[in-house]
Amino acid sequence: MPPKKVVEEKKVLLGRPGNNLKSGIVGLANVGKSTFFQAITRSPLGNPANYPFATIDPEEARVIVPSDKLEKLVEIYKPKSIVPAHITLYDIAGLTKGASAGEGLGNAFLSHIRAVDAIYQVVRCFDDAEIIHIEGDVNPVRDLEIISNELRLKDIEFAEKHLESVLKLTKKGGQSLEVKQKKEEAVLVERIIQLLKDGNRVANQNWTPKEVEVINSMLLLTAKPSIYLINLSERDYVRKKNKHLASIKEWVDKYSPGDVIIPFSVSLEEKLSHLETDEERAEEEEKIGAKSQLPKIILTMREKLNLQSFFTAGEDECRAWTVRKGTKAPQCAGVIHGDLEKTFIQALVYKYDDIIEYGDEKAVQAAGKLQIKGKDYVVEPDDICFFKAGAGKNN
Repeated sequence: MPPKKVVEEKKVLLGRPGNNLKSGIVGLANVGKSTFFQAITRSPLGNPANYPFATIDPEEARVIVPSDKLEKLVEIYKPKSIVPAHITLYDIAGLTKGASAGEGLGNAFLSHIRAVDAIYQVVRCFDDAEIIHIEGDVNPVRDLEIISNELRLKDIEFAEKHLESVLKLTKKGGQSLEVKQKKEEAVLVERIIQLLKDGNRVANQNWTPKEVEVINSMLLLTAKPSIYLINLSERDYVRKKNKHLASIKEWVDKYSPGDVIIPFSVSLEEKLSHLETDEERAEEEEKIGAKSQLPKIILTMREKLNLQSFFTAGEDECRAWTVRKGTKAPQCAGVIHGDLEKTFIQALVYKYDDIIEYGDEKAVQAAGKLQIKGKDYVVEPDDICFFKAGAGKNN
């Protein structure tokens, strides 16, 4: 008999299963967060300044998701309107040691992190006598530990309060299903508290679907996926060398395993963001000998949040729509308009590669490549979809 096929279990992702997810920029004061925010959003929002807590209330902006594929579709369809996908980004005030106990902007800062779905953690790796460091000197591993400890300490506080409320319900006694579930929840929360006390992040563990439901309800700071942005001097970024990089990787591998490290240079990104056209930016990159990391930073966050795009395309508009990976056709239709999900009949699906190969929809149909899909179809990245629905609601 042939050996049984081993089905690899997919890791259950933490976080709310929405399409309009938010990312926050986190770090100590004066590490380049607000300047990075201005560069990635190409806006004057944020308040870069050479003193701690220049940013108090978080700034919000939408960032365009770069897509070569959308650009190719625009070349083919020549639409009147182009709507790219976006991510929503928050510039959050600088953290300080003791924030979990209310130091600096303390609780306000931590509540702002609680409101986002994922974190860009900016770490400073350059010396500059004119830009003060809140801890006195540049030591990125120490800075990583400060942020990690503050988030963990606050999560321990959140988890202990949650445990208190759960234990109150278990004391009702009896053998009801609710009491049984709360006893199981108490065991899980106790395990989470110990895990945090041992120096671990909740996001870097494997959890069952039932456990994920509980953890999501707790809104823990360390349950949010993180991307570590290592802010280098322009010189170090161009030459791809910095004395701190090895120790940063060692720390992330130990305390945040599986999370992504992206070295970049805020000063270079700021310079490129002031250029008006893509051609000017490409010329400057050629002259400097290094490319912007902003596209990678944006696309990596989308990957972390398990998001993808599908397209609608025509003479009026080419648009990229954002959905969670694994979303079925009716729910994708619902992203366009709620009525389309309720009255969904079928999806006409053109594969992006087929449109590029054959040149237009009619040629794809003539080649027998048009796919007609029903309610169980899981929309794949870069599908071009036309949804048919009842009551004349077609899109």
